[in-house]
Amino acid sequence: MAGMKKLLFPLFSILVFAASCAPLDLETPLTPVTQIPFFASETPPPIIVPVTETPSIILPGSETPPFIVPVTETPTLLPVTQWWEVYFTDPLTINDPNNPAGSIEERLIQFINSAQASIHIASFEFNLPRVADALIAAKARGVDVRWVTDDEYGLEIDGNENRGQFTRLMAAGVEVKDDAGRSALMHNKFWIFDRQIVWTGSTNITVNGIYKQNNNVIVFRSPEIAAIYEREWEELWNGQLGPRAPSTRNNQWAILEGTPIQVLFSAEDDAVDNLIALVNDAQMSIRFLAFSFTDYPLAQAMIARARAGVDVQGVFETFGSTGLRSELRTLWCAGLPVRQDGNSSFLHDKVIVIDNSIVVTGSLNFSSSADEENEENVVILDNTGIAALYLQEYQKIWEQANSLPVGAFTCE
Repeated sequence: MAGMKKLLFPLFSILVFAASCAPLDLETPLTPVTQIPFFASETPPPIIVPVTETPSIILPGSETPPFIVPVTETPTLLPVTQWWEVYFTDPLTINDPNNPAGSIEERLIQFINSAQASIHIASFEFNLPRVADALIAAKARGVDVRWVTDDEYGLEIDGNENRGQFTRLMAAGVEVKDDAGRSALMHNKFWIFDRQIVWTGSTNITVNGIYKQNNNVIVFRSPEIAAIYEREWEELWNGQLGPRAPSTRNNQWAILEGTPIQVLFSAEDDAVDNLIALVNDAQMSIRFLAFSFTDYPLAQAMIARARAGVDVQGVFETFGSTGLRSELRTLWCAGLPVRQDGNSSFLHDKVIVIDNSIVVTGSLNFSSSADEENEENVVILDNTGIAALYLQEYQKIWEQANSLPVGAFTCE
């Protein structure tokens, strides 16, 4: 993995090596999905996770896939204080917004209720009344609560049916800004609590995003990672948007308990070029989950690695995947095993897992508009324990997905 780490983090490969030796788009608002299998790092107490069939206790380790033990009681969440946490929606079992127990929404509200000084948010859209209630209560107890959203899919549709939560926040004194009428999207989904904790991933804070779609959340309890996101949030808040926003990519990394982490922001950090470099360095396997995958160079990089003997496969969101811009046809015609998701709502993840160790996640769809125009964030990390959880989720979605029929496309 040393070669990958050098590619991942070229400016501090020496630090990574030292750590390893040390002892120990165009996108429309998405529709609902699923809920929260919850995971934590290192050696936490057992976490009971909602599943689609037999409830299980997940005992994750930092280097090995989780050990699953059947249980008979109702799954519940236990408090966790490790440096990372991972959640996946589960639309098959946690899909009732009137019953948020065990959901990502419930966990987010716990973070809001625990905040003491600040909650800074950059999130695409919003329609959850309970989250609004928690933010209003935080503001009332003196927490600095501020939100940057998209104009079109944030404030402009707030007057629509089943919306109005931004209006409620602003009436309670919470400041909300949008991206000032840009044609591109403010598509981030990150929250920063007390400059200590970052919540990010693919999940919009909506009924659809949490209860109907396939999504993921990763949480970092790290002042170093929080500082990276705070710097970006301040740029958004001050209207520094698009490709001309200042890039601080060389300083957007940290090593947490031996795990190297890099953060990239669109449009200033050439995020897709970095993903292509990671794919080019893959030695064993590539797995991906894609709501929108229209970037031809990224598809070509995956095909090249497959022809070099790397095991490459992935799942596309069905909606739009047979269109001219989608790379589903490109990969399928090249003989790669690719499927269309089986969720009647959306597969909304934007995930790549490389060599069972490197995880890419965040808000960035694999498209030129996401890379060159939108406001997005990407997290890249190298940790086999976290990767094992994403691969477990990948496998579940793969098994629920639909294979393309023979002759699905005419290939030249």
